[in-house]
Amino acid sequence: MDRSERFYKIDQMIAGRGIVPIEDFLSELDISLATFKRDLEYLRDRLNAPIVWDRDNGGYRYETSKKKSGPAFALPGIWFNASEAHALLLIQQLLKDIHPGLLSQQIEPLQARLRALLGSGDHSADEVEKRFRMIHATQRVLPLKHFEAIATATLGRKQLKIQHYNRERDETLERIISPQQIVFYRDNWYVDAWCHLRNGIRSFSIDAIHGAEPLTAKAKEIGKAKLKEYFEKGYGIFSGAKVQWAKLKFTPARARWVANEQWHPEQTAQFEPDGSYLLKVPYSDDRELLMDIMKHGDQVEVLAPANLRRRVTQILESAAKKYA
Repeated sequence: MDRSERFYKIDQMIAGRGIVPIEDFLSELDISLATFKRDLEYLRDRLNAPIVWDRDNGGYRYETSKKKSGPAFALPGIWFNASEAHALLLIQQLLKDIHPGLLSQQIEPLQARLRALLGSGDHSADEVEKRFRMIHATQRVLPLKHFEAIATATLGRKQLKIQHYNRERDETLERIISPQQIVFYRDNWYVDAWCHLRNGIRSFSIDAIHGAEPLTAKAKEIGKAKLKEYFEKGYGIFSGAKVQWAKLKFTPARARWVANEQWHPEQTAQFEPDGSYLLKVPYSDDRELLMDIMKHGDQVEVLAPANLRRRVTQILESAAKKYA
């Protein structure tokens, strides 16, 4: 029985029996007197349990309120054992590393309770924060006030009026969207939504949203299956109806890394006799796929389709000219 379970058992024994001799606690909890005293001190000091020693009856009981009958104290409805508390603290730490300040007002009260449960012993909250960290690359600055407005509208199923900046065209457009889901992808946040301006499903980078005004109108609901079909057809964050398949050949040396990577849920792959690695992935928009291909330099060759191979050739020739 771990510590949090003992707390629950102590509360159950006192609430059910009224007065409990110390011998009963030691026997039923199978703990030493020193451990029981530590548990009792924790319940009193950290959780404000009004447990008192009743000298006349020779046991512990709850001190009741003079204004009303019954116990004046009840344990919180949700309890975590040490492993669960550690896991929740780790999740909180990862979220804090993803974007400092993100949902901090909502998470800090839970974190305070978890810290109180764990105390300052082995694997404390401070130890969890010190021993785990995340390192990010190309993370964009997130406008927190817009994120909260988007998250609220997404959960509340309301439409949003947004000011969206398109980097490729260098223009800002006002749109009304029905947010469907929020996505964290490659260190950045996106909102998948129905765009009432374009009358279709779109994905918007939240850092490119310069204004977000909640509306009272209900959001247009898109079925989960339709969303999944639309977004999973493409490659990465880009989607589309027309799908092509890229066939990539990696050198034996690079295959040692790439073979353990998932580029797409529907990818197929195989090793060749010489140790090279053939990877086939679907895509509908080549922008993100090209970035992933180019980062492998001369360790990868595009075998098909021909139009993708030409695009890579053009990029390499253009890059070579800059260094000529």
